Amino acid sequence: MTALQRRPGRYTDRHGSQEVVFETDGRDAIRTTIRGVRFEGDSMDDLGALGGEPPEEMFTFSDGALWSCLLEWTAPMPVEVEGTGVRAGVLHCSLRLGDPAGEGHGPDTQSLTTTLRFDGREYGDAAGHDSFEDALHHLQRSLPRDARLRACVACAWSDYNPVGTGFMAGLACFRDVKDLYRRVDGKHGPTGIFEVWPAQTELVQETWLCDQFEYRTSHHGYRGPFPFRPWW
Repeated sequence: MTALQRRPGRYTDRHGSQEVVFETDGRDAIRTTIRGVRFEGDSMDDLGALGGEPPEEMFTFSDGALWSCLLEWTAPMPVEVEGTGVRAGVLHCSLRLGDPAGEGHGPDTQSLTTTLRFDGREYGDAAGHDSFEDALHHLQRSLPRDARLRACVACAWSDYNPVGTGFMAGLACFRDVKDLYRRVDGKHGPTGIFEVWPAQTELVQETWLCDQFEYRTSHHGYRGPFPFRPWW
């Protein structure tokens, strides 16, 4: 999991729109260049200029992060279809970051929409989501019953920190301590996620994938099944 992936995309704000390329290592690094300015961050909603903030008339920043814009990109998303094997899919993502809501606060609007294209069809919903995790859970539920996403968010060896996560990434991989992670059944105690958290292999992005991928079971780890069961 060391090679960089190049994900084609587009940046749009009040000044106009341009094609860009987002580079990522699948862990905690996302990089791109917009209007000649190099940006980097560990999440798409936290991209900062590497050389310090450029002139305000070029972009809108708050707490060093790029806001007041629309970020669009695509990423590979394999889909396993029962009886036919793994099919190549493409995930189309659109993240709208609103205007700064004041010092110490995020943008007044932050909304992610995702659309999966494979086998000549599109899946997804028009509703915006607050996090990548939430968007991918809803996306999985929109697929036919015999189709399943193949990505870290659906893997048996991944879990989130109970104290909370950000918009994306921060998904802990436990592939090197599978026997230990198999015991996790909650938050606290000797079989709680807090007990095994320090043993994680690394933190990854939800859409990444490695050769040790296995699907989550109905009741697995701290965060439970993928997709989660609606409470309503």
